[in-house]
Amino acid sequence: MKLRLATLSVLCALVAVACGGATAESTTTVAIRNSTTTVVATTSTAARPTTNLDTGFPITVSAANGDVVLETRPTRIISISPTATEMLFALGAGDQVVAVDEFSTFPASAPVTDLSGFQPSVEAIASYEPDLVVVSFDPNELVASLAAVGIPVLLAPSAATFDDVYAQIEQFGAATGNVAEASELVANMQAEIDEIVAGLADVAIAPTYYHELGPELYTATSATFIGEVYATLGFVNIADAADVDGFGFPQLSAEWILDQNPDFIFLADTLCCEASAESIAERPGWDGLDAVINGRVVELDDDVASRWGPRVVDLLRAIAVVMNDIATAES
Repeated sequence: MKLRLATLSVLCALVAVACGGATAESTTTVAIRNSTTTVVATTSTAARPTTNLDTGFPITVSAANGDVVLETRPTRIISISPTATEMLFALGAGDQVVAVDEFSTFPASAPVTDLSGFQPSVEAIASYEPDLVVVSFDPNELVASLAAVGIPVLLAPSAATFDDVYAQIEQFGAATGNVAEASELVANMQAEIDEIVAGLADVAIAPTYYHELGPELYTATSATFIGEVYATLGFVNIADAADVDGFGFPQLSAEWILDQNPDFIFLADTLCCEASAESIAERPGWDGLDAVINGRVVELDDDVASRWGPRVVDLLRAIAVVMNDIATAES
């Protein structure tokens, strides 16, 4: 999803929205400075199903909005969440999805419509005659409104941890009748992430970083899911000390960033805002940052960097590449 962060309210909405037969494997290209690395991929908390997963339907799924009863296997699913869309297709439920919101552009086979990801209309959603709707946040009491007209809804908020991601995938697997496929997807993701972490080279000093969500200098701290991704790979977040309110997504000042002088700058606003290593260097004083001088400004795909679905493996692998580059430079 493309993040242009003008106000805190817009930021919260964007994070929630970004924050989805196809297979669990996809190819994503991540630009790093002047080269290209191709990597292959295979959250509030998602509660696990409360019934025996092998008994089929009806099934009761415990979601963030309470227990959701699904009498039969849903075949007309609507996803108003780009991350949920990615998860549903990755675990084999793509042929059950009949419509997705305007931001659910991955995979390419997703049935993108003009359904709003920010202000979804109950009437517009109902016109597709869905038997399950998946959302990542609840604008204007959408969940209650859909329930009032008899449409089951799963509220699957953004993840806080990797365990949240895995639990949410298994939740979707149970809700769609794709239990084995969901379990396989989770196992593959766990194995790939373990392999990435195990392959990290040792570095003398943990590098610091700044993760940019938008040109207004909003960022994410270690308390967020994206922060956990970096922490898993051994990076230290310069934004943590600036987040005095514990919001998780503080707006930094240019002075703060210049004073902290991060070893790396990761740009998650390349698509929305055309941020690049070159444009960063043109900001007043930024050409003196170590990250700029040493060519360690990393251009990420906004969508991959803003979602907690299966492509988080892509993100981890791309970040691991630059971490290992440090060890190579030190040797």
